[in-house]
Amino acid sequence: MLTWPHGHGDWRPFLTQVEPVFIDIGRAVTQFEKLLVATYDEAHRQHVLQRLAAAGASMDRVKTFIVPSNDTWARDHGPITVLEDNKPVLLDFVFNGWGNKFDAALDNKISASLYAQGAFGSVPLRTFPFVLEGGSIESDGKGTMLTTAHCLMSPERNPDMNRADIESHLADVFGLKRFLWLEHGYLAGDDTDSHIDTLARLCDEKTIAYVKCDDPADEHFLALNTMEEELKAFRTLDGAPYKLVPLPWPKPIFDDNGKRLPATYANFLIINGAVLAPTYDDANDAAALQALAGCFPGREIIAVPCAPLVMQYGSLHCVTMQLPEGVM
Repeated sequence: MLTWPHGHGDWRPFLTQVEPVFIDIGRAVTQFEKLLVATYDEAHRQHVLQRLAAAGASMDRVKTFIVPSNDTWARDHGPITVLEDNKPVLLDFVFNGWGNKFDAALDNKISASLYAQGAFGSVPLRTFPFVLEGGSIESDGKGTMLTTAHCLMSPERNPDMNRADIESHLADVFGLKRFLWLEHGYLAGDDTDSHIDTLARLCDEKTIAYVKCDDPADEHFLALNTMEEELKAFRTLDGAPYKLVPLPWPKPIFDDNGKRLPATYANFLIINGAVLAPTYDDANDAAALQALAGCFPGREIIAVPCAPLVMQYGSLHCVTMQLPEGVM
């Protein structure tokens, strides 16, 4: 799922730079699976179809729907899927603009609107009065959730719930057996309160890829090295240490006002038979792709230039939401 950028929101000054990134993602996805695109209005829908077709996307795999949006971060406003008796069920949580930082009234309605239009077929959609973004959680599919305390314990999300309350609720909703909480780790310029998908990712139930800062002069050095020590202390369900795969550190990227932007190689997307990996026209791009190839043997690693995405403080995984087989 993609929510396509448009001229009615924060992407307006950067549309010419950012739209090619969405085209690259859309074209790559349609090589392997179906693509659902939320568009702003009919004119926008026709524009998106034309751009994807001109870029060589497999248009028989593209489905578009008209759903007005504030922004494009489908990872955080899209539905999260669980399986019950091996059948998909969509979960629709509250999206409040990462703790009421930005207007998200339209984005919060996207999943329900897509459902009402039949985008998900007969798959049921359940709505919860709980603030949760898809980028804030990682799961191994076996009952483990990896997350950050800074995000899930944010007072602007679920202020009436403590850690035990949050664990109990999410355990019930997702069928979880345990939680791995990171207390440290952040990226400058990130406005999500340290989403886990910018820092550390479960590649399978025994492997975690994570961002590593090896520059003692960098502001992130202490926090990310402390995060690394936390990851080393974590254990798999069978009690073994995780296989930890460090991802390289891209050179700093700044906006026109000198603000550092949150570029990260951890923000990759797993699709059928492939992994889409963000690159930043950086000397460490090749090393990042090589590291991810070792995490996903048998999958093609496809580089997607994502420097324009970080101008609005996210990257590749942040603008996408996977929908398992049977949902479309």
